[in-house]
Amino acid sequence: MSGEKTYKKTTSSTLKGAIQLGIGYTVGNLTSKPDRDVLMQDFYVVESVFLPSEGSNLTPAHHYPDFRFKTYAPLAFRYFRELFGIKPDDYLYSICNEPLIELSNPGASGSLFYLTSDDEFIIKTVQHKEAEFLQKLLPGYYMNLNQNPRTLLPKFYGLYCVQSGGMNIRVVVMNNVLPRSVKMHYKYDLKGSTYKRRASRKEREKSCPTYKDLDFQDMHDGLYFDTETYNALMKTLQRDCRVLESFKIMDYSLLLGVHVMDQTTKDGEVVDAAADRRPISQKVLYSTAMESIQGDGKAGEAVTTDDTMGGIPARTHKDEKLLIFLGIIDILQSYRFIKKLEHSWKALVYDGDSVSVHRPGFYANRFLKFMSTRVFRKIHKSFMILGVCYICGWHSE
Repeated sequence: MSGEKTYKKTTSSTLKGAIQLGIGYTVGNLTSKPDRDVLMQDFYVVESVFLPSEGSNLTPAHHYPDFRFKTYAPLAFRYFRELFGIKPDDYLYSICNEPLIELSNPGASGSLFYLTSDDEFIIKTVQHKEAEFLQKLLPGYYMNLNQNPRTLLPKFYGLYCVQSGGMNIRVVVMNNVLPRSVKMHYKYDLKGSTYKRRASRKEREKSCPTYKDLDFQDMHDGLYFDTETYNALMKTLQRDCRVLESFKIMDYSLLLGVHVMDQTTKDGEVVDAAADRRPISQKVLYSTAMESIQGDGKAGEAVTTDDTMGGIPARTHKDEKLLIFLGIIDILQSYRFIKKLEHSWKALVYDGDSVSVHRPGFYANRFLKFMSTRVFRKIHKSFMILGVCYICGWHSE
């Protein structure tokens, strides 16, 4: 295929095929293992299978070069998938049934991103250091999820490695924060930092650019939520940031998608979100923004409908109706020596407090302050019309 991307000398189509074959084999293989509690040693298990192109008594024949497929902590990740309500058959169907869709990468990481055709999962290539860091993170991640299954942290569903032609390509499977089935009128990558935090000219020329902190301040006077939703959102963000701080993690971002419910066309005709909605036969995402902040109460269930697609209802200061989709991304950056050096150098040249790379505690506090005061705001009066609060869907008796 002309112009096809290569990553570590492997074409994108070969990598996609190897990922699907490998996950198909490893998840199928897991079904024979009985359910049991996750033990400490489960986090350090690495399973490996060789998939020759001619096939074997264990693996199917395929059109790609021979490769080895490694699965990290298979039982631990199976537990995480169950915790998020993902059945093995659904996971396999999502990843293996249709070709994976390659996404353009908005970041500077050079990673490849693939999306499953049903919009559920993102598969991202990660560097060796990031994969190693995720492995070390797993026991703490497990403990945190048991205490707080509602979180805006990335939901990791699997960590794998494709070995072919002397190359190791590591990939992680995660939740998809921004569903394609809902049009994102605005997209932001926010860190709570101001230094160089504006989208590049090249980024702005894209049909759906990913803007940054200074752009947000230029374009929005904050996003407004009813008190209950605002408090739930901030409580979740605070807890997640403290977890990241305890793991010495920083430089993460909040990925934020804004869907404007009633976009007016050029003719003045109002178009509702229905036009952008996914087919009714498809489920709402496993881990929606609303579920991530609501906890196990009935409120979350009531609001996560086909109308909201799991987004969080909000308003602009002009009272436009919005749906907000969000999640914390890029948490596999430990505050290692190299980052400390980077910060010391930048602090000499610029104002140290405006630089994105900072000590984990300072980073978390600055991030939370920006989110709670500049990005998310509380509505001080409900929009009550005929006994219905249009923000939270509450009906008065």
